[in-house]
Amino acid sequence: MTLYAIFDPQPGKALLPKPVAEQFSWLAALLPPVFLLLRGLWLETLAWLLGVAALVVLASFIGSAAALLLYGLGSIWLGLAAPGLRRHALRWRGWTYRGERIAASPDLAQLEALR
Repeated sequence: MTLYAIFDPQPGKALLPKPVAEQFSWLAALLPPVFLLLRGLWLETLAWLLGVAALVVLASFIGSAAALLLYGLGSIWLGLAAPGLRRHALRWRGWTYRGERIAASPDLAQLEALR
């Protein structure tokens, strides 16, 4: 069972509530730019690209092993922070936070939110 944050669309739009799972995101940890672009997090994608560019430049000063370790730590952090980034993006787009549901899958959480 997973905890899901439920968000309702803007009034007047015929969209279903959107569940956001409160769990580690493997996609965000393993393929950060793909996750960020799929979720429409453009500023976060730009920040990630600047961070990787900074690590490439710093690698000559701190060593390639340290740069790789910092990249790995940043990826793990992004996997942990992914649900928060998704919640923030939904609020920014006008979705309203309704509450939380515990369910086995996102579809069941959405169905429970419709009741």
